[in-house]
Amino acid sequence: MVLDRIKFVALSCFIAAVLLIGGCSRGESNVSQGNREQVFHKSNNAEPQGLDPHVVTGVAEHHIVQALFEGLVSKNPHTLEIEPAVAESWALSEDGKVYTFKLRQNANWSNGDPVTAHDFAWSWWRALQPALGSQYVFMYFPIKNAERYFNQEVIDFDEVGIKALDDYTLRVELANPTPYFMQLLDHYSTFPVHRATIEKWGKPDESYTPWTRPENIVTNGPFVLDEWRLNKHLMVRKNDAYWGADQVRLQKIVFYPYESGPIVERMFRAGQLHYTYETFIDRLPWYRANKPDYVQVAPYAGTYLYRVNTTKPHLADKRVRKALAMTIDRQKMISTILNDLFTPAYAITPPGLLGYQPPKLFDYDPDAARALLAEAGYPNGEGFPETELQYNSSEQHRKIAIAVQQMWNKELNINIRLQNKDWKVYLDDEQTGNYDISRGGWIADYVDPNSFLDMWVSGSGLNRTRWANPRYDELVLQRAPEAKSREDRYAAFYAAETMIMQDMPFIPIYTYSSHHFKHPAVRGMPPNIMSYYNWRYVWLDPDWSDAKPQQQTALSGGI
Repeated sequence: MVLDRIKFVALSCFIAAVLLIGGCSRGESNVSQGNREQVFHKSNNAEPQGLDPHVVTGVAEHHIVQALFEGLVSKNPHTLEIEPAVAESWALSEDGKVYTFKLRQNANWSNGDPVTAHDFAWSWWRALQPALGSQYVFMYFPIKNAERYFNQEVIDFDEVGIKALDDYTLRVELANPTPYFMQLLDHYSTFPVHRATIEKWGKPDESYTPWTRPENIVTNGPFVLDEWRLNKHLMVRKNDAYWGADQVRLQKIVFYPYESGPIVERMFRAGQLHYTYETFIDRLPWYRANKPDYVQVAPYAGTYLYRVNTTKPHLADKRVRKALAMTIDRQKMISTILNDLFTPAYAITPPGLLGYQPPKLFDYDPDAARALLAEAGYPNGEGFPETELQYNSSEQHRKIAIAVQQMWNKELNINIRLQNKDWKVYLDDEQTGNYDISRGGWIADYVDPNSFLDMWVSGSGLNRTRWANPRYDELVLQRAPEAKSREDRYAAFYAAETMIMQDMPFIPIYTYSSHHFKHPAVRGMPPNIMSYYNWRYVWLDPDWSDAKPQQQTALSGGI
């Protein structure tokens, strides 16, 4: 009882503190003041694991890194077409293998140093160092000899297709024509980092050194790191040294790492947030019915899934993994606890992505699942070890985990122990294999089926299931890139995806929709299938003010 009271008091104090950030009092709200001063307030769902673009992997980190750093190109948020960024122009050879980039001569680091082609060449060399442990290193593998260099089959970096021809000319030679290559260059794993700063605070292939602290970091994006208060907020301010500073209208962005859906929704309703990482799904029907202008829902190229640690003895049998997949009633779950926001998934690739259709090899079938479990040596669940299902802190993840736990217990008679972990511990445990089954999700890094398939190749830092198949690697890394037509390329993808879904090292659950609470004052953040936004385009309409009578009570009621 004493502990319960302590927890209650602590939670009450926390909620009170959250609501007073900028004013649940009679003072001006964050939103009202932010609209006037161009200060954007955003929930970010988790404390970032870090800010090194060559090391981090999460969506929470992505949004911050995109504000601090910039690559050769960026995307238009309305069309998702590639646009110039540090590179002002580029040319492609007739055989589709050699790109020549011309860099802006007015692109600078935040300390005033020029951004050069040598910065990109050195940064890409750094990302390819095995000791750094970049989990996105496979993004470089379309480049000639990049994979062989990473695997230490090639020792001399001069043999890799990355060359700074002069200070402002970068040449990149690919192993094969790669239709999505330009999209890779807008991904943060290919962003440049400031060499002198990296080397001042550690070795180039060391991760999580002090170079990313506010007092040390040097960046080249539209914003610079201003303040980082752990578990409270991270704030960036406009970078006056940025080449496109005259296009950037926001003066600051404040990221809040709160993971509780109810607290974030209450902050939004109180005028303390312009935009949320996602909605609190339980409140979505009320917003749709009463305040639809404050919600943004759109199709999203992503898949919610459970990773399975295939090195665990009882999970090493694919019949067990298939039985688990076949006893999740996806449609029932989506209808009852997810407000029909998503669609059931039976493969890793969302259907219809650029015309590609993935295989569907299973469905909800408890009888067949029980037969598979019995074949694997666990009739009616007898002898099946208690198994841990871990998820990172989120009300939505918790509800899904409880539903799956109950389905597996009912249909397979097995015991599942749920474990809620904070973001950093959850990621560390996945990466080290310290888990049985783990909640996961994958959002396309670029618009192509390959973005969902190349993460499962052997040795990929993102393939945390420990599953490996040389034939799968060959299909994804060799046959698909060498295909002479789109049809042949998609045939290789289909064969690879069929292979992985037959082995089931992960369990797909649903295809995402993006869903955010969004204040009507926000401009330049249109919905798109990648939920992508470019901070250069984002601004706040100062004519929207909470002081106006019609907006003072905009989010009142409905509790």
